[in-house]
Amino acid sequence: MESSTASASPEAAPAPGTVVVEGGTSVAEMDPLEIARVGAGHTLLTVRGLKKHFPIYGGLLKRQIGTVFAVDGVDFDVNAGETFSIVGESGCGKTTLGRSVLRLIEPTAGSVNFAGRDITNISADELRPLRRKMQIIFQDPFGSLNPRMPISDIIGEGLFAQGMKDRKARDKKVEDSLELVGLRREYTRRYPHEFSGGQRQRIGIARALALGPDIVVCDEPVSALDVSIQSQVLNLLLDLRRDLNLTYIFISHNLSVVQYFSDRVGVMYLGRIAEIGSVEQLYKNPRHPYTVALLSAIPDPNPRRRKKRLVLKGDVPSPAAPPKGCRFHTRCWLREKLGNPERCSTEEPQLRDLGGGHQTACHFAEQVTADTVSAAVATQSVLETAVADLE
Repeated sequence: MESSTASASPEAAPAPGTVVVEGGTSVAEMDPLEIARVGAGHTLLTVRGLKKHFPIYGGLLKRQIGTVFAVDGVDFDVNAGETFSIVGESGCGKTTLGRSVLRLIEPTAGSVNFAGRDITNISADELRPLRRKMQIIFQDPFGSLNPRMPISDIIGEGLFAQGMKDRKARDKKVEDSLELVGLRREYTRRYPHEFSGGQRQRIGIARALALGPDIVVCDEPVSALDVSIQSQVLNLLLDLRRDLNLTYIFISHNLSVVQYFSDRVGVMYLGRIAEIGSVEQLYKNPRHPYTVALLSAIPDPNPRRRKKRLVLKGDVPSPAAPPKGCRFHTRCWLREKLGNPERCSTEEPQLRDLGGGHQTACHFAEQVTADTVSAAVATQSVLETAVADLE
């Protein structure tokens, strides 16, 4: 924890309701970025009503003829020191959400509050010093590194942009960052094509850590790597989180990896959060029909044990024309079991607390039980189950 340069006078008593941290400094006197380092457990990032819509242009005059609702009203909090994962099918808006949080793409609406400061409406000049504290690890370890630049320039580019003009000091910081992720210091003179995929991703991690961030968005950082390398990179990220007191937003579609890596999980479907809870809550007692279907698709590590999958019918609707009401109702097995109640197709469910921080956006979450899931699986045709097993 960094100590604050401002300290309260021994004679002065803090005002009623003032929070005082170690050293006698009140939180009100601290810079928002210093507050982020007071300790783990407090809310570091707050996202409310975040939207990112992409216009669709067509015709001879290239007029807007539609809108892709990539992220459409997302709310969540991330606590300091935790790993908050975002999961869902491809195309549900996970990557767009992560980049919108960092303002790598500009949100259409909503707010992102980082360490007590709303960053959605501040200027580029005001945002620049905050970018040191918010970094990203990209999914593609090949396309995310400029093939014409040596590693010293790839990692040092961010340091230079943040005001570190001294080349020797910058090179020293780059070498320290490489050593931190398990690579040799002399690799700074090499180019990306001289490294394997796993080494390139470590370079991407070093680039993110060089600026000393508080929160890192990990955008499917292991999906392009071999399985054996995946475990090494995941363990490296866990060690770095512990040693550097980092906070992660971990984006993935691999539910087995998420279970191993995360503290809390948010499940996305068609641009919205369907369910949020701790790993134990979601994996042991999922309360949204979509979460239940995703978890049933996790392969059993024991090849002798047959696991019957809950198959979702139909295709994922287009994000340019999401269904009215609950966005999942066109594929919902629970709605079918309940006799297709009209509420599902007319009223959009909002996230509601089920207790202990477990939230779900389902009108009939209380009906999701082990018995209803077993009954839904039992009524599937043999053909549906066989096709799902082959996917």
